[in-house]
Amino acid sequence: MELPLVVGVDGSDSSLLAVDWAVDEAARHRLPLRLLRASLWERYEGAQPSFTTDRPAEMVMAQHIIASCVERARLRNPEVKTSGEIFPDDAVSVLLRAGPEAFALVTGSRGRGEVAGLLLGSVSLAVAARAACPVIVVRGAERNRQGAPGRIVVGVGDPTGGAGAVRFAVREAEVRGCALMAVRAWRSPSHEPVDHMLIADDAARLREQRASTSLDDALRETMREHPQVDVHRQSVEGPAHRVLLEASAQADLIVVGAVRRHGHFGLQLGRTAHALLHHSECPVAVVPQPV
Repeated sequence: MELPLVVGVDGSDSSLLAVDWAVDEAARHRLPLRLLRASLWERYEGAQPSFTTDRPAEMVMAQHIIASCVERARLRNPEVKTSGEIFPDDAVSVLLRAGPEAFALVTGSRGRGEVAGLLLGSVSLAVAARAACPVIVVRGAERNRQGAPGRIVVGVGDPTGGAGAVRFAVREAEVRGCALMAVRAWRSPSHEPVDHMLIADDAARLREQRASTSLDDALRETMREHPQVDVHRQSVEGPAHRVLLEASAQADLIVVGAVRRHGHFGLQLGRTAHALLHHSECPVAVVPQPV
C-alpha cells in the first residue's frame, strides 16, 4: 500500500494553494491524498451528549473547512483518491504524528490568523524542522507553483545531510519529466593579502574543483539508478543560502536536506533551509536525513 500525500488545511488562502499543489503532486506520483484539519474544540468543549444535535461552532467550522477542501481537490482532479479527517489537537502535533506514514507532508506558507508581515507561519516552520518525512511548504509565484520553469533544484551540501534530498529531487524530476539542477556552493576567504593573490587564485580553483568532485560523488549512485533524468551540475562561489535563493527564481521546486540528530529536541533546520522556507520564490521541500 502506497503512503499518502498528507496536507494540513485550515481554510486560509495559503492552505488552499497547498491543496491545489498537492493534488497535482499526488496525480504525478499516483498517490492517495489525505487532508487533515486540526481543531481543539473537543478538548475545550467536551464530547457532545448523544441526545442533542447542537454542535460547537468550532466543530462546525472544522467540518465545513475539511469538506470544502476535499471537494476542491476532487474538482481539480477526480482521479486522485482524496479523504479528509479532523483531529482534536494542535496542528503541529497532528501533522508530526502523520509524518511516519506519509509520502510527504504539505503545508501552506501562512496559516489563518498569522501575524501580519510574518514571513512563514509557525506551524509550517515547526513541521519542516521536526518531521520524520519530507515536508513541502508551498510558496512562491504562481508560475513556479505551476511548474513553468521546468526545473527541479537540489542543494548539495554536507554529505551526511544530502543523500535523501538528492534521491527526492531526482524522483521529482523523473515524474515531472523535467531537468534537475544540482547546486553546490563553495566559499573563498573574504580577505587575501595582495602578495598572496596568485596563491589565492590557486586555492580558489582547488576549492571549486573539490566542490565539483563532491557534487559528482553525491549524485553518482542515484543517477546510476535513474539514468534517464537530465542532470545539470553547478558549483557556485558564495553562501549556500544566497546561491539557492537565487536559483529558486527559476525552479518548480527546490529541495534541501536537514540533519535530524537522535536525542536532539526542538527545531532542527540549518541556515540554508531556514532561509529558503522564509524567502524562496518557489515551493520548498525539506528532506530529513537521520545521523
